[in-house]
Amino acid sequence: MSGRCILHLRFVLPADPDPELPERLRRLLEDFTPRVQLIEPDMAVLDLTGALPYWKRDARGLTELVQLRALAFFGLRSSAGVAPNRMLAAMACMLTPPGRRTVIDDSPEAITAFLRPRLVRELPGVGAKAAATLTEYGLHSVGDVADVPQLTLQRLLGARAGRALHERACGRDTTIVDPAPTPASVSAEHRFTRDELDPAQHRRALIALSDQLGARLRDSGQIATGLTCTIHCADHSSTRRARTLPEATDHTVLLARATYAIYESLGLQPARVRSITLRADALRPDKQATHSRPGRRQASRARSRRRPRPSPVRTQRDLSSGSRALPAGGVPAKVPS
Repeated sequence: MSGRCILHLRFVLPADPDPELPERLRRLLEDFTPRVQLIEPDMAVLDLTGALPYWKRDARGLTELVQLRALAFFGLRSSAGVAPNRMLAAMACMLTPPGRRTVIDDSPEAITAFLRPRLVRELPGVGAKAAATLTEYGLHSVGDVADVPQLTLQRLLGARAGRALHERACGRDTTIVDPAPTPASVSAEHRFTRDELDPAQHRRALIALSDQLGARLRDSGQIATGLTCTIHCADHSSTRRARTLPEATDHTVLLARATYAIYESLGLQPARVRSITLRADALRPDKQATHSRPGRRQASRARSRRRPRPSPVRTQRDLSSGSRALPAGGVPAKVPS
């Protein structure tokens, strides 16, 4: 038993949230514990270990109070997962519908009962390629992976990935809640009018989100260092994948390419998607960009350099006399004597 109590919250934000809402929400959560980490505008992690004796409540009772105050002050419904570590709390939260909470007791029996039936792709850090490799060897659930020796997993996935997967499959995670402010970010969300199964519609939403983020970055004079894409499905589960950009940018085309690559790396099975959130991470001023955007004059010069030169013009007199062709400007070329 770890003796810790971690609360993972996922809020249902309005379509056009107040830009100051995350900071106001942070102050509300810090009334319960100083160890609060905002992962993104709609997610927060709290370490309630020291707050439980102060509030004289158990984990479920204090979680209910946190959710009630968020609803009363800001009108935000939330899903909550409580567990002895961050990984388990996040997994529990992803499986919990808004307005509800899932509490995993700090005991080996409770952790095993929750974790072993889960699909292996639900473990953090298991991408489509790793899940396909494990499935090929008959490892479909977290329990299947936990029963395999660590050395076997390392042979399948590599030393570091195999060791990390074995630790997670056994329910172990030592990640702490870091209350330091997260780097500035900006996000956009697309909510489908109905649960959408068509991948083509998913891609249309992704390009629209990329365009929206690019415009907001350019308007604010910032560039993004990374992107995070979160897919929210109809069964209240979520899949998230982050990627560091090769070069910090605010170009819509480059953002869209990276977003498509993230989407493809998720390897989603046919699923009904309720909403997609795209977040630009670790923003910094565009003056720090390695290659700044060309201005209109520079772009015009670049286009003129790429424009093909007109071919030389030969007159009938030139052809008959055997003289050189006139250049594009019409000035006669100098004929050597």
